[in-house]
Amino acid sequence: MYQKELEIAIKAVTQAADLCVRVRADMVNPDALEKGDRSPVTIADFGAQAIICKFLTEAFPDDPIVGEEDTSDLQKPGNAATLVKISDYVQGFYPDATEDDICRWIDEGNDNVADRYWTVDPIDGTKGFLRNDQYAIALALVEHGDVKVGVLGCPALPLNLDEPQSPRGVIFSAVRGEGSYMGLLHSDTNQPIHVASENDPTKLRFLESVEAGHANHEMNHAIAQAVGIVQPSLRMDSQAKYGALARGDATLYLRLPSEKTPNYAENIWDHAAGAIIAEEAGGKVSDMYGKPLDFSMDRKMYNNRGVIVSNGSLHQAVLNAIAKVAA
Repeated sequence: MYQKELEIAIKAVTQAADLCVRVRADMVNPDALEKGDRSPVTIADFGAQAIICKFLTEAFPDDPIVGEEDTSDLQKPGNAATLVKISDYVQGFYPDATEDDICRWIDEGNDNVADRYWTVDPIDGTKGFLRNDQYAIALALVEHGDVKVGVLGCPALPLNLDEPQSPRGVIFSAVRGEGSYMGLLHSDTNQPIHVASENDPTKLRFLESVEAGHANHEMNHAIAQAVGIVQPSLRMDSQAKYGALARGDATLYLRLPSEKTPNYAENIWDHAAGAIIAEEAGGKVSDMYGKPLDFSMDRKMYNNRGVIVSNGSLHQAVLNAIAKVAA
């Protein structure tokens, strides 16, 4: 039913991933984080959003796009050099594109949540991008609050997490009711994926964010131990964690509010694509109180607190453990 949407989403995410790979190869160095130099991720972020929005507006001109970036700061005189660099990378794919064209494509992502809309995170996991670790390009189609199509491009993710030397660059995709799939970027071969059974002790492990500001690591470990997970956590940036869980690398992903940001509301683009990929692989996704994630109201999920993703069979035990630990 959503075949065209899926095809366009995969093409858009793949090309955006190609741009991100080029930027990182050219610009990212080990000192980027220490020096506070965010210019590489800024250039990749804007460039990827321009490409994705171009694909979507040409294929689905009536669909709003809710993205993370806009050009209000980018077009200030002091940022002219950054805009030139962004344009250079985008023109590597579209030689005739002008700076005005590229800014217009980026700003197509400034719309609002509607009955049907797309949401895009051009680079999820900015610090992962800068440290040459995990990041994702995330795109999802939402109708009446329900995610119908999700695509995640993970350029640095190995095809097999337990074999770090396996080929890198994975794309995950899902359509509601049709299962989840994984393949290498630029490959026509995709395989169905499924969450791990808790009966497999090698997969009884959990995922969490690298950054302490995005995770309550202490609480995460207490919850994991309460449901029988004793292996060390797998710390990974971005929605790549959703893909890893969906293909069976782990049985649980916890994103609980940290003590520093107890009232933090999650952004829709940080979870929509990953959520459908995990669910269609047989997993379960909710907030820390068991409520479904709400993508129907706003750019932020004000009606939810935290995010829990599991292989399904662990989910209720995790919610019970959270209630006890929180109390």
